[in-house]
Amino acid sequence: MEGVRGQFCGGSLGTAEEKRRVGTGIWTAFGTTVPDSPYGIFYRGKLPDENEPAVAVIGARECSEYGRYVAEELGQYLGRAGIQVISGMARGIDGISQQAALSAGGTSYGVLGCGVDICYPAQNRRLYEELLEKGGLLSTYTPGTKPLPQYFPPRNRIVSGLSDALIVIEARQKSGTLITVDMALEQGRDVYVVPGRLTDRLSDGCNHLLTQGAGVFLSPESFAEDFLRSWEEKQGLSADGSGGKNRRKNNRETGRNTAKVKLPKESLQKILECLEPVPKTSETLLQELWEKGEYTDISALNRALMELELLGYARQNSPGHFSTSAN
Repeated sequence: MEGVRGQFCGGSLGTAEEKRRVGTGIWTAFGTTVPDSPYGIFYRGKLPDENEPAVAVIGARECSEYGRYVAEELGQYLGRAGIQVISGMARGIDGISQQAALSAGGTSYGVLGCGVDICYPAQNRRLYEELLEKGGLLSTYTPGTKPLPQYFPPRNRIVSGLSDALIVIEARQKSGTLITVDMALEQGRDVYVVPGRLTDRLSDGCNHLLTQGAGVFLSPESFAEDFLRSWEEKQGLSADGSGGKNRRKNNRETGRNTAKVKLPKESLQKILECLEPVPKTSETLLQELWEKGEYTDISALNRALMELELLGYARQNSPGHFSTSAN
């Protein structure tokens, strides 16, 4: 990860403090491309591997179901492909993508706007614990520092600085997410954006970034192909000389594989074809099935939807509202 490289220090915070916060250390980071580069970063768990690719995934806290779907699908793909996911552990897009990467067997790192010994937001306690076990937590603020609003914008330079590229999934016209984008561009990082509907206010910021020349994110596969090619060129990896490159190629193939081992029977396929990332009511699905000549009743449809949910193909977002699942 060009721009934020470091070495390990002893990590001691004093005998009493070290005992109280087990596993907390200091990473001295030196980087010419990170504005106001910190003298050191406090961390718990592991540190990002600077010899492996890393992608920052950021977006709206109050995301839509579509945004949630894309974040889950992307996080899972990156996790399976061996690409590190960097984000802020915030609710919404940040936390969803990080949790998905960890669930897929990947690694992720959370950059906090408080001390590394504090879980914020509290609702992400499960993610916090998993990051400690399977990834790491980093902060420029000393342990014990409370999460105050003014601490979050400065940490965004670390999120982008630790990453080789940045992906934005949903952002309003005036969004804190755009602060990270500005810092990423200043640091020379590639920025990709998930396009949205013109009438969707959660996509106003994304669509505006596209007019400014940001890369278009169309699928995890196409992004990974483009991103890894660029990353390997920057790393100076040769096609015949790096086992790491061959391993990443295998990881990309793994990323295309799905965790589903049981395909839905033919009678469920027609229903699955009607599902989309944006939730639909069972009544809407019933009408679409009838228009296709698939005649069933609401009770049979609901039973089929429950079966698809158990198989991991569908999700009930709220009572009577169903969408495709990224699992």
